[in-house]
Amino acid sequence: MEKSIIDLMAGIKENWALPDVDVRTYSPLVLAYIGDAVYEVVIRSLLVGRGNAQANRLHKEASTLVNAGAQSASLERIKEELTEEEMQVFKRGRNANSATMAKHATMSDYRRATGFEALMGYLYLTGRTERILELAKKGLEED
Repeated sequence: MEKSIIDLMAGIKENWALPDVDVRTYSPLVLAYIGDAVYEVVIRSLLVGRGNAQANRLHKEASTLVNAGAQSASLERIKEELTEEEMQVFKRGRNANSATMAKHATMSDYRRATGFEALMGYLYLTGRTERILELAKKGLEED
């Protein structure tokens, strides 16, 4: 899976002639925007990879894993594994001023989830999909 994600971003850049941009200059909310989608693809791929199932059931299961509370819990499981650079990206995302908030989440869970998504986005845009998968796996492990 990681190769296909890398190929996808490379193909998008090539087909639309997008310039190389320093990802460190991106707003943490932009990183969270793409990171949310990347993490969703990881979770959906995991669920679909387990075998054929009803789409409604897959959606319900994905929803339990891709929400502010679950992402906040995942962050707590991986926090000690983060490099200094990754922790800085997470903190930028966590501290970003978002105009919205999740309906069914505490403010602290929502902010940690935004930081988690920013980290996923940063790793994706810097081509570190193997690290995304490593952290996602660790974050999904039961305590």
